[in-house]
Amino acid sequence: MLFFDLWWKKQVNEKNAKRLIREGGDLSDYLRYKRLVAKYALTEPEEKIINTLDVTGISALVKIYDKITNAFTYTVNVNGKKKTMGREQLTTLVRNKSSRIREASYKSLLTKYQENKGVIGQIYQNIVLNWRNEGVDMRGFTNPISVQNISNDIDDKTIDVMLQVCKKNAPVFQKYFQQKAKRVGVKKLRRYDLYAPSKNSRQEKNYTFDQGTKLVLDSLNRFSPKIAEYASRVFNENHVDYSLRHGKRDGAFCSTPLPYITPFVLINYTGKSRDVFTLAHEIGHAVHSVAASEKSILISDAPLPLAETASTYSELLLYDNISSQISDAEKSTMLSDKIDDFYATIGRQSFFTLFEIEAHNQIANSITVDEISNIYRNNLKEQFGNSIDISDDFGIEWSCIPHFYHSPFYCYSYSFGNLLAVSLFQTYKNEGDRFVSTYTDILSAGGSQKPEKLLKEHGLDISKAKFWQSGFDYIKKQVDDLAKL
Repeated sequence: MLFFDLWWKKQVNEKNAKRLIREGGDLSDYLRYKRLVAKYALTEPEEKIINTLDVTGISALVKIYDKITNAFTYTVNVNGKKKTMGREQLTTLVRNKSSRIREASYKSLLTKYQENKGVIGQIYQNIVLNWRNEGVDMRGFTNPISVQNISNDIDDKTIDVMLQVCKKNAPVFQKYFQQKAKRVGVKKLRRYDLYAPSKNSRQEKNYTFDQGTKLVLDSLNRFSPKIAEYASRVFNENHVDYSLRHGKRDGAFCSTPLPYITPFVLINYTGKSRDVFTLAHEIGHAVHSVAASEKSILISDAPLPLAETASTYSELLLYDNISSQISDAEKSTMLSDKIDDFYATIGRQSFFTLFEIEAHNQIANSITVDEISNIYRNNLKEQFGNSIDISDDFGIEWSCIPHFYHSPFYCYSYSFGNLLAVSLFQTYKNEGDRFVSTYTDILSAGGSQKPEKLLKEHGLDISKAKFWQSGFDYIKKQVDDLAKL
């Protein structure tokens, strides 16, 4: 493929390229995209120089950031005892029932990064400058975020519209956080309390794996027997590793080795309702792969912006099904978890990206680390409004986010993918069964078409605010429904 890329990008003239793209069938958009990327390629000697310098430049900076921050240890007073721990264990404490422990865990995290702001701040500034120097000044991308947009084959305008809709709808989550304060048992949430559990949390209902499987398949079948059949393949071929055992990898994921192989799913199933939703999520990924399995290996994988479509959509179908079968108390807990997820994947990630846009622009004009923290602090104030008290120590939180260092502007892919799925689900609620074939066609396309083009063929214009707003209309309704429970 390396040989083909070099030949296609550099040795095929424009006239022949257009002819081959026109006659490329399913591979037309793949060829178009390869040609588009070629516009930003430099000469072979220049590319060699950049690759050589990256080893001791940008790549080295990222490794240094990781080495420094991975070595951090945090001390927190838990139930009268001082405990020292790493980042992963500390993260569990921000969900502790004790407000003192939540505050102490955040303070321990933020203090450590504040103490090291000089070096990790300088690393970030140099990563940002390198991103601009190479991407904008040398390769000719329009602006820093365009580098990521071209990588995702998404127009700048589409991402800008999506981000502005997220910004406009910040009050939807602000209203939710005001409601959450009552459930946590405080007048107003502090930023330390963002992930606090409800004061009146009830005993969760448990689901056996067979019960969870039935719920997921029933939810998919209510929507589309064809989609349910795709999911059934994974279970029927025993491709779901769900049991808990020593030495097993944490978390959950779906893997499709080749288009014609039924996907494999790994989860650690404990029987909680959240595990059933995790199962639905990973089976959604599998459904996407099976739906696109007849495409070439070059185009069967969905592009990053569409990668979370089927997984999130499957969770929404599950909630739609299960919410009518549970008590109001269970529904309240489940819906609260769902809105927390919407905030984490859509609200928080979109504001991360808005921060990055501002930071990249300002760092180009030579600003200090403290000024970067001020940008982030103002970003938090705009995001939360008057719904949450934000202490000054959260200004340094930006330096705790590895994505900012590893993959600038990657975060918007979470907002895009999840809000896209919610907007599609709202379209289904509006249109009913006639939307089913549209959804199936979108999944079956895999990565064969540019996202804007694929969706526009089905009457969905993702370059318009109206489409994205429909997703927030759904989220707003869930917030309103929660207030009634």
